[in-house]
Amino acid sequence: MNLLGAAVVAIAARQALMSYIGGHRLIGVVFFVQQVWVAVAFLVRRPASVVTGRPVDWVAAWGGSFGGFLLRPSGLHPAWGILAGLTLQLLGLSLWAVAFVKLGRSFGLVAADRGLVTTGPYSFVRHPLYASYLLAQLGYFLQSVSAWNAAVIAFTWACQLLRISAEERLLVRTNPASYGEYRERVRWRLLPLVW
Repeated sequence: MNLLGAAVVAIAARQALMSYIGGHRLIGVVFFVQQVWVAVAFLVRRPASVVTGRPVDWVAAWGGSFGGFLLRPSGLHPAWGILAGLTLQLLGLSLWAVAFVKLGRSFGLVAADRGLVTTGPYSFVRHPLYASYLLAQLGYFLQSVSAWNAAVIAFTWACQLLRISAEERLLVRTNPASYGEYRERVRWRLLPLVW
């Protein structure tokens, strides 16, 4: 699975690099570096003590992780959306980098127990990586407004919500005391004061 994950992400890294070469948009280089970082993380991550066996959890993990790759730079490109979208994407990437560094070798796609991370951005929301995806994807949508992109984001976020549920269910089962205390201390799953 680690090699498969690294290979899929390497394909995304290549696509980001090709996007930069074709359009000279600096964000393509940023996404390229991000995807290379994730590919390496697949190869060095900590083995899981428990991994979900539910097929729906696996589908949700892959859909939530890779669904955003289906977004396309087509549709309407409102002038106000270009700057607003870029700002959200940069905020999302910044949050992603901080959360990813903090997550370290506990990185994974599918619900598993690779150790509980509770500091850094994880002390504000329980799923800051997913919050970063939300910001970046909404930013992309503001730059490329289309029914296709709206459908991709709806699909991706249906998967993310299932994924969050699967991860929390597994961690409550495998670490009832520590995860229960963490949930009491960090009440918000994704967005502070919202959910």
